[in-house]
Amino acid sequence: MIGIYGGTFDPVHYGHLRPAIDVYSELSLSEVRLIPAGVPAHRDVPLASSTQRYQMLLLATQNINALTVDDREIQRAGSSYMIDTIRSLQADFVDESLCLIVGMDAFINFETWREWQAITQLVNIVITCRPNFDLDSIPESDLKGYIRGAEIQDKDKFLASPAGHCYFCPVTQLDISATRIRDLIKQGGELNFLLPDAVIHYLLQEQIYQ
Repeated sequence: MIGIYGGTFDPVHYGHLRPAIDVYSELSLSEVRLIPAGVPAHRDVPLASSTQRYQMLLLATQNINALTVDDREIQRAGSSYMIDTIRSLQADFVDESLCLIVGMDAFINFETWREWQAITQLVNIVITCRPNFDLDSIPESDLKGYIRGAEIQDKDKFLASPAGHCYFCPVTQLDISATRIRDLIKQGGELNFLLPDAVIHYLLQEQIYQ
């Protein structure tokens, strides 16, 4: 099973990378594909260019075999919708099942995604959460109804299912945000231990966010 992990990555930091590795290890995935959005449909336009964000991802993952950087969204014209990305990946990996990795904050708004119900039928979904997450904290909605019918707690059964199910995966929660990093850069603040050294060097050299 291949993990799909999308985002703006503006810039990529350990708050992105550590959960990706946690899911990879917990579910013994074949890989996790980090997919930077070209033109985000639900967020502001990134400050760094698509080329810069792609390059930062390559630098961040250069020694991590579990993580692959996939540029299909920045190569595709128009807004970046996950449903299009999933269909493209399925055409490329016909013999592999896919799981979409979504953080809890994004998952709460999953019903706003284009064709969200189609996504739930095409792939499995891994929701990253804090340990001891309480499902009752999610309000009643069509999304809650989906969870009731789709959740699998046994990871072996989840991995054996090609699509249509969800799995809540506790991950390391790092209180790091791209917004905070961009603010630190403007202030000349310390960036060590927030993102990989190679990314720090690149964004300072390119004067991104300054």
